[in-house]
Amino acid sequence: MAIYHLSAKTVSRSAGRSATAAAAYRAGTKITDERTGEIHDYTKKGGVLHAELILPSGETADRSVFWNRIEKHHKRGDAVLAREVEVSLPAELTKEQRQALAVGFARELADRYNVAADVALHAPRTLTSRDLKNNPDQYQETDPETGRKHNGNWHAHILLSACHVSPDGTLGKKAVELDPIHCQRAKIENMADRERVRWGELANAALERAGHDSRIDHRRLDVQGIDREPTQHLGPAAAGYERRTGEVSRKREDFTVNALERLAKAKLAGELERQEKELDKSIIDLSGDLKRAQAKRTDRQEAARAFAAQAMKTFKQEQAARTLAAQAMEKFKAEQARKVEEQRRESKLTPVAKESKQERGR
Repeated sequence: MAIYHLSAKTVSRSAGRSATAAAAYRAGTKITDERTGEIHDYTKKGGVLHAELILPSGETADRSVFWNRIEKHHKRGDAVLAREVEVSLPAELTKEQRQALAVGFARELADRYNVAADVALHAPRTLTSRDLKNNPDQYQETDPETGRKHNGNWHAHILLSACHVSPDGTLGKKAVELDPIHCQRAKIENMADRERVRWGELANAALERAGHDSRIDHRRLDVQGIDREPTQHLGPAAAGYERRTGEVSRKREDFTVNALERLAKAKLAGELERQEKELDKSIIDLSGDLKRAQAKRTDRQEAARAFAAQAMKTFKQEQAARTLAAQAMEKFKAEQARKVEEQRRESKLTPVAKESKQERGR
């Protein structure tokens, strides 16, 4: 089933990142950062299906040379070096169709913003027997060619240079159209919102050409009329932790808590709406006695406000209880760690030292 996903991120020195490392990882290649001397070697990384660097007007350049020029071009220690657009590719398409879709989108971005676009297509992650044992309910597909199970996450990374690039590769000024802060100040639509719509159009056109009925929609689920919680993207760190340990990550726990809080608020809002409708109905039924109807409405409004206040009080008490429980758990862990450390130290003491310590205890 085709799933919509588009996210935009920055590659910034202030976060300890580099354009050379980002490009090497996504393309599964080796790049030596001439500015720092670091070697970013990802030649053994699997799952990179296709990668190419696109300049405006369809020109190309050597990946290592280009991103090293970007690193030298931006002097500031907190410089934004690149911006990344990540998209999910429809599983219904063939590998050739997915590549044409992703590369075509990258070419559009390069021409629209006059920047370089380094696009890399990645295959889904293979699911091992351990993965399936730890999380048997996770989504999975079987590759018809290899017979291996995977998570179905066909996707592409598109690294965009943070500065303008001419067709011959000459670097220019900052591409402010990609900066969400500039867009907000200029009161114009930012790049992520604009491209979310465009990506949906391109993906749906590709699905239609391939003869598939499925479509993707960039709008929020509630706008689409779908009554469910949106899925959450855990990210590589949290997903890796769950694969290694078989335990729920902190990020997933936070998602769950947030979902429960939203459900509680929705339940409260629904109850208030129900009571409001009952008030309106009572006024209609008692229209012959206006004073009595108004008094009835006032009583019910006060009851609704009291219910809302009590619900909020209960919600705050539950939040406080969770905080106390977390603090108690941290205290318990610290005490356990202290006892373990004491036992470790005592195990290293000589018999004479142990007798001396016991004497001091008496």
